[in-house]
Amino acid sequence: MAGGIHKLKPRTIQTVRKPGLHSDGGGLYLSVSKTGAKSWTYIWIKQGKRRQMGLGGLNGVPVDVARAKALKARQLVAQGRDPIKERKRQVVKTFEECAAELINTLKPSWKGKKSLEQWTRTVEVYCVDLLPMDIEAVDTEDVLKALKEIWQEKPETARRVRSRTARIIDYAISKKWRKADNPARWKNHLENLLTPQGKRGHFAALPYQLIPKLIGALHDKYATSALALEFTILTAMRTTEVLEAVWTEIDFDKKLWIVPAERMKGGEQHEVPLTSRLLEILKEQNELNNTGFIFSGMRKGNPLSNMAMSKMLKGLTVEKCTVHGMRSSFRDYCGDMTNFPREIAEAALAHKVGSKVEQSYRRGSALEKRRQLMQLWCDYCNGNIKSTVVKITGGQL
Repeated sequence: MAGGIHKLKPRTIQTVRKPGLHSDGGGLYLSVSKTGAKSWTYIWIKQGKRRQMGLGGLNGVPVDVARAKALKARQLVAQGRDPIKERKRQVVKTFEECAAELINTLKPSWKGKKSLEQWTRTVEVYCVDLLPMDIEAVDTEDVLKALKEIWQEKPETARRVRSRTARIIDYAISKKWRKADNPARWKNHLENLLTPQGKRGHFAALPYQLIPKLIGALHDKYATSALALEFTILTAMRTTEVLEAVWTEIDFDKKLWIVPAERMKGGEQHEVPLTSRLLEILKEQNELNNTGFIFSGMRKGNPLSNMAMSKMLKGLTVEKCTVHGMRSSFRDYCGDMTNFPREIAEAALAHKVGSKVEQSYRRGSALEKRRQLMQLWCDYCNGNIKSTVVKITGGQL
C-alpha cells in the first residue's frame, strides 16, 4: 500500500495545470479546475456508487494536511462509516467561538451595556489563554490557571469568571460540541481544589461625615470623572445608571432625571429629583456636549469608563471605599441626620419597601418628599450642614 500513496511530487502539485483529477493514491486527488484553481478531494466507492468529499483548497490545505485527512477518511470507510456524515457530526468549536455564541444568545435579555461589557472583559482579559483552545480540550488545569492569580486578590471578579466560564462550557455541552464534563463546575469539583476565599462583604462606604470634604476636593478637579462622581454621590444612584444616562432622560422644566425601566436594576422606571447642584453639573456638561451620553468617554459614542470614577475616588480618599458604597453613605446620613421616614430614604435608592399595594399608594407623594431629602443631602455634601433635620411637608406618606 505504501507504494500506492503519496504519488504526487511537491513540484508537480505546484506546477500541474491540466484540468481534472490527479491521483495522490489512497483515494486522495488534487482537483484542477478549468480556471486553474486547485483543491483536494477524497473519493471512495460505497455500494457500487462513487462518493466524493472536498478537503479544502490547496492554498489553505497543504499536502501533508490533505494526506492526514485522507488517511482518517480511509479509516472511517474501512469501519463501514461515511466520512461526510462523520464530519458533519463532529463540529469543532473553540472556547472563543462558544463564548461569542453564548453572549449573542444572552444579549437580548440584558439591560443596558454593562452586562455585555462585563462578559466581554471576562472572556478577553481573564480567559485569554482559553480562547484559541478547542472547547473539547479545556480541562481543569486550564480553568485553574485562569483563576488562581485572581482568586484571592480579586475574589468577586474571580467568582464571576468561574461562573461565566462554567456557563460557556455548559453551553457547548448543550450544543453537543463537548462531552458532558464541565471542568469549571464548583460543586464537588473546584470547591475541593481552590483555597477558600475570605468572607464576602458589602461595598466599602466612606463615612458620610467625610463626604463634604470629598465633594470639596472634587470641585478642585477639572475632569469629567470628577463631575460624574459628584453626580453619582448627590443622586445616590448606581454607577452604570449614571454613566449610561443620556440627555433625553433629563426634564429641565420639571427638574427630573427619568431613568427608563430597562436601565434600572429593579426593572421599573425611576424618577430622580434634580437639586440645585445637580442642575449646575448638567448645565456644565451640556455646554460641552448636548447629545448622547451626559458623561461621555474618550471614545466617540461611548460613556465614561466606570474605572475613571474609581480612580478619581481612590486618588482623593485615604480610607478604603468604593463608588457603589456612596449609596450606603447616603443611607447612613438619612438615618442619622434627618427625620425622613425609612420608606423615603429607600425610595430614593430605588429600593422596594412593603407590598405592591403600599408601593402604589406611596408613589404619588414620595417624589416631592424625596426632592426635599435630596436637596438636603446636596446642601450637606456641599458644606451646608446646619439644617440637617427638617419638617417634612407634602401630606401623609
